[in-house]
Amino acid sequence: MSTRTLDGQTFTRLIKSGAANLKANAGIVNELNVFPIPDGDTGENMSLTIGGGLRYLEDDSENSVEKTSGLLADGMLLSARGNSGVILSQLFAGIAKGLNGKDTATVSEVAEALKEGVKNAYSAVINPTEGTILTVAREAAEYAAARITPESTLESFGEDYLSELNASLDRTPELLSVLKEAGVVDSGGAGLYYIVEGIMRTFKGENMPELQGEAETAGSPSHSIDLSGFDENSVMTYGYCTEFLLQLQNVKTDPATFSIDELTEYLESVGGDSIVAFKNGTVVKVHVHTMNPGRILEHCQNYGEFLTVKIENMTLQHHETVVRNRFSVPNGKKGDAAKTDANKDTKKAFALVTVASGDGIKKAFEELGADYVINGGQCKNPAAEDFIKAFESVNAKTVFVLPNNGNIILAAQQAAQLYKESDVRVIESKNVGDGYAALTMLSYDSGDADTIAEELTDAMKGVITGTVTQAVRDASLNGINIHENDYIGFTGKNMLAAAKNKNDAALALLEKLEAGNHEFMIALYGAAMEASEKENFRARVREKYPRTELYETDGGQDVYDYILILQ
Repeated sequence: MSTRTLDGQTFTRLIKSGAANLKANAGIVNELNVFPIPDGDTGENMSLTIGGGLRYLEDDSENSVEKTSGLLADGMLLSARGNSGVILSQLFAGIAKGLNGKDTATVSEVAEALKEGVKNAYSAVINPTEGTILTVAREAAEYAAARITPESTLESFGEDYLSELNASLDRTPELLSVLKEAGVVDSGGAGLYYIVEGIMRTFKGENMPELQGEAETAGSPSHSIDLSGFDENSVMTYGYCTEFLLQLQNVKTDPATFSIDELTEYLESVGGDSIVAFKNGTVVKVHVHTMNPGRILEHCQNYGEFLTVKIENMTLQHHETVVRNRFSVPNGKKGDAAKTDANKDTKKAFALVTVASGDGIKKAFEELGADYVINGGQCKNPAAEDFIKAFESVNAKTVFVLPNNGNIILAAQQAAQLYKESDVRVIESKNVGDGYAALTMLSYDSGDADTIAEELTDAMKGVITGTVTQAVRDASLNGINIHENDYIGFTGKNMLAAAKNKNDAALALLEKLEAGNHEFMIALYGAAMEASEKENFRARVREKYPRTELYETDGGQDVYDYILILQ
């Protein structure tokens, strides 16, 4: 093949192939995580992110590369999970920006779009680190662009790009010592490599496996709707969840000057709430709750035409939730299963959304004042869309967010930027201990959002969190030799202890953390912990640290046998 221009149909076909190849190799990417513990999720996060974007490209007939790249970017922004997924979504958002205004793109224009993608991805990370997917994407884009000649085709450009991706990926251990010590390359960069490899395999005429199962997300219906919940005598109480993609049209407006802020003001003026609205190129994405979707659709049609429209009866959805919760949810339970109605007449002043895994931890967070607990954490990073649903649910003027995992912060921040209905403040809690400490100091008494955010941030200072889990492979980190099935103790990304027994590892970790210098210790026991192990741990801690007050909770978390919080 000698393809010299990229159109929308070809773009869709290539991205589907790239996503399929990434999904097929997601396990390999997961294994590249530098710690020998079963929490590698980079491959899964990247796969779910690009798969979520493909939900917007189900129609293969669109031939404009501007529209297809924009739709993909919109979907990926909402579906982004983990740091790797957010960076990938920003990379494709930049590519879409670079293809804006183009029905087809030449090789040189594709090269410039890739550079724009790199620029956008770098700007999304506060402190960009070299030796990651950012470096790999940048070096590949620069190398391939420099080799373009008048005879270049998309195939030859792609081969150069893939070749440098591979070479740059091989160099990442030289830029990041933690990769070199672990003997691996950057996992995010590897994920990007597999996407491009899949694209190139399609260019070569190879058949790629069909991409299955990517359309289902946390927001996708998992069951058929019971229409009996809304009949001829029902009263519309909660309105309609209305979502659409609007293609701005030159005959109706100037796409370059179209104001999202003005549209948001209009949506608010007609009683809309839970508003998410953003513009990507000449396509506008809107999510709004309204009693009159027709009025909104009619107004928006003054600016363009609809690519997709989805309208759902929230009164019917509420009925379904009530029925399900009646049989499955204890009275008064907060969080995923029993959500607050989004369409209350008035917003409360403040609410807090957090993330946790394990029934015990979730319950503790709820008792400490969390309004909504998103199910997630290690190995299960929520998407930006999951955060947006939580923001809708709590129905507050100001929403504070505790991600409780360094790999979730970017997704939370992306959701905060997209959600226009509330003032969303992301408090950068990097682990469960940070979140626990912040919640213990939660108070809205000041009535000032800045003060509350500062208090939550201050509460996390001086808190140390250690974790104990089991190694899934041999490794050598921080000068410690680890064998498969050993128990290892971490604080942050630093491994401090290893032992054959989980309690020995926990006590060794506590010694490294100088637990005796702390007044309080909170032990969150994992789901696999046995009563005898807890008893042994309790006795040993009280003997060795008699001045440190021990609090114990059955956290129920996976992956970590112990989460140890020192204050």
